[in-house]
Amino acid sequence: MTPRGVIFDLGGVVLGSPMHAIAAYEREVGLDPGRVNHHIVERGREGAWARLERGELETEAFFAAFDAEFAAAGLPMDARAMMTLMGEATVPRKAMIAAIACIRAEGLLTAALTNNWRGEGNGTSILKPHFDVFVESAILGLRKPDPRIYEHVLEEMAIGADEAVFLDDIGRNLKPARAMGMRTIKVDDPERALDDLQAILGFALR
Repeated sequence: MTPRGVIFDLGGVVLGSPMHAIAAYEREVGLDPGRVNHHIVERGREGAWARLERGELETEAFFAAFDAEFAAAGLPMDARAMMTLMGEATVPRKAMIAAIACIRAEGLLTAALTNNWRGEGNGTSILKPHFDVFVESAILGLRKPDPRIYEHVLEEMAIGADEAVFLDDIGRNLKPARAMGMRTIKVDDPERALDDLQAILGFALR
């Protein structure tokens, strides 16, 4: 099926990677590499991070809850400081913004599908004009990799899964999309990801 729309994750795809900022914070406070992500996955949907991204916690409440989770494990955490570093890292990638403009110029739809939080510092407000559809976990109350959030973005775009290409920098967020029939691209290197997307779409993105 010829693609009719492209769905972009934001952080780590259209924006600089928050994962790099988290890694820097781990080094700064002496946490093992990957410990924050491991904690988030370990706590699952009832953890403070998941609740933040579903819009169930405001940022101040999240800071206290996330710090308390780490304290209970005997680990250092200043969630406010870590989130400040993340905000500084998540600046728009010019090549991705240009590619999105090319996609829209060719008549395809573009959508953002992001796990984020309510309030300042989530990096989304300046990006909304670049997309036809904008789905935020904290507004919808669902977060990736819940299959329902992928179904929602497809409904908003009015396209089928086999008509969509989805880019994300986290492998577990790609699995449900791929299972639904979307073509997926894991974004480790943004330039390589754009090469892969160009190959799928059949027109230049630069």
